[in-house]
Amino acid sequence: MPDFLDYLLICAVAFLASGMTFFSGFGLGTLMVPVFALFFPIEIAIALTAIVHFLNNLFKLVLIGRHADKSIILRFGIPSMIAAVLGAWLLSSLAHLPAWGQYQLNDHTFFLTPVKSIIAVLMVIFALFDLVPSLKNLSFPPRFLPLGGLLSGFFGGLSGNQGALRSAFLVKTGIPKEAFIATGVVIACLIDVSRLAVYSQNILAVQEQLDVALLVAVTLSAFMGAFLGSRLLKKVTIHFLQTLVGILLLLVALGLGLGWL
Repeated sequence: MPDFLDYLLICAVAFLASGMTFFSGFGLGTLMVPVFALFFPIEIAIALTAIVHFLNNLFKLVLIGRHADKSIILRFGIPSMIAAVLGAWLLSSLAHLPAWGQYQLNDHTFFLTPVKSIIAVLMVIFALFDLVPSLKNLSFPPRFLPLGGLLSGFFGGLSGNQGALRSAFLVKTGIPKEAFIATGVVIACLIDVSRLAVYSQNILAVQEQLDVALLVAVTLSAFMGAFLGSRLLKKVTIHFLQTLVGILLLLVALGLGLGWL
């Protein structure tokens, strides 16, 4: 269970991540998962991140939701919502599989589990999309929006990473910046609702280990970051954020793949 200094660390990450990622529309979940994973199993870390992510997006809806494009929400958001259920169900199923290997290092035993291995591979793939120039600038014509919704929702439910993929499909729609951000927020909320409905089983299974005060503190920190980000951090570039997210994805993938997280 986190102590006071751990509280400060998690809240600080939530504050900074929410502020920096306000205009990009992605990155908060990726930055929060590894911090929660220091204290909880990876499937619980993803579920807790989804709670903070959802509440933060509801707050962002109040700030900019009026600019959302309803037609894109229908074409992209509804498929995302459906696919997120499947991805979250697969994550929950993988979490119950036994470890497939183990090893010792400095008198400590590390376990290699299917869920950690699969999430690690996915994180490496998403990191490449953030770090490799040809993949980083990838975009898709608007006619592929329903397919993009399915892919974004599925991987959002399975690994918690879907924002960058969502942006790759929305960037070619030609909607204004405010509508791009607001539409992404609405879609993210739809995905969060779907996956939280499935994650709730994992959360209830370990409810005695959860710290409600921590969730409240992290959520409020994310709110403050989003509020300041909407006013002060317009100069944070997508390139900087993509690089930061990509590096963190690789680090978390390494920790998961080796059983350290």
